[in-house]
Amino acid sequence: MWFAVGAALGAAVALLYAPQSGDRTRRLISRKAKEGRDVLSDSGRDLLDRGRDLFEKGRRVADDAADLFERGVRKVQG
Repeated sequence: MWFAVGAALGAAVALLYAPQSGDRTRRLISRKAKEGRDVLSDSGRDLLDRGRDLFEKGRRVADDAADLFERGVRKVQG
């Protein structure tokens, strides 16, 4: 993700020094900014999905551990 951000910033700086018309440069910067925003948005969604998956796995492990503990307590008491 950080590589993409760095590449986008590098491209923007290079465009600012490129010998093109101002209108053409602005359109190119706008397009590259949109591409960068899309990459960051996709990365954010992927991270959110992975975080949810990890949370659910952790919840299942905790529930299983609690069930095992309760069964052990009942055995000791019973």
